[in-house]
Amino acid sequence: MTGNERWVRPFGSATADGWDVVVDDRVDGWAHTALHVTTIEDGASRTLAPDAWERLVVPLQGAVSVTVVDAAGTSTSCTLAGRSSVFAGPTDVAYVSRDASLTVTAVRGDARVAVCGARAARPLTPALHHLPVADVPVELRGAGTATREVRNFGVPGVLDADALIACEVVTPGGNWSSYPPHKHDEHRPGQESELEEVYYFEVAPEAGSPASAGADPVGYQRVYGTDERPIDVFAEVRTGDVVLVPHGWHGPAMAAPGYDLYYLNVMAGPGPERAWLICDDPAHGWVRETWAAQPTDPRLPLGGIR
Repeated sequence: MTGNERWVRPFGSATADGWDVVVDDRVDGWAHTALHVTTIEDGASRTLAPDAWERLVVPLQGAVSVTVVDAAGTSTSCTLAGRSSVFAGPTDVAYVSRDASLTVTAVRGDARVAVCGARAARPLTPALHHLPVADVPVELRGAGTATREVRNFGVPGVLDADALIACEVVTPGGNWSSYPPHKHDEHRPGQESELEEVYYFEVAPEAGSPASAGADPVGYQRVYGTDERPIDVFAEVRTGDVVLVPHGWHGPAMAAPGYDLYYLNVMAGPGPERAWLICDDPAHGWVRETWAAQPTDPRLPLGGIR
């Protein structure tokens, strides 16, 4: 089985339990991270039973209510205002501890929602935590044609969690992201974390683009390994596609000219601490040094920083 066949899940190929996308430890060789994505009709709900996975609810489009019942039977809820699309700006999110049931309900119209997951060793209290959009840090990373917008709603220092790390990235048409290629597949204290990573993609014409109704927006994702731990993925990605990164160098994620690229990253691993430490491919790490002399892309941030 090639890397693309094993680690790439085109939309429609990973459905389960009423969800459009399901990635979890049912995937051979996958152990630490999970992702559920679906569209929910107005007033309808999706539920995940209590288990050993902590979760993060991320509205992709529309608003949802989140109801959680913890191990003691206590029910709490919140409403996520969400957004009109992933390209309209950041969103508020809701963290849900392990050992708690989770029900997501679409409110004020249909909604598309992602639920990130990670295996957690311990439950956190309270079982439900709402992070408002005003508390989501937004950064412009890179410069020139490597500029991208990163929304850090689920990283250490912003959101408390046991193991889960999550963020989303928007790359404007023609730019490269996840670059220089980097990896996080070894536990080296203070230098590198051992983390699986999920990439969930959406692609759309740039705002104001003359793209026709028949346009087929695509982006591209590269993952490659070493002689000792080989992996070879080059994927053409569309809205709803998923690429899994069990190990190896990953990047670039490429936005085709005229089409903006979005991806949601979910990370977790077996290491003793929740940390996101990366190591650049030494053949390409010098690219970072060129950014100081380049302006950031003026098209970013998309939707503005709230």
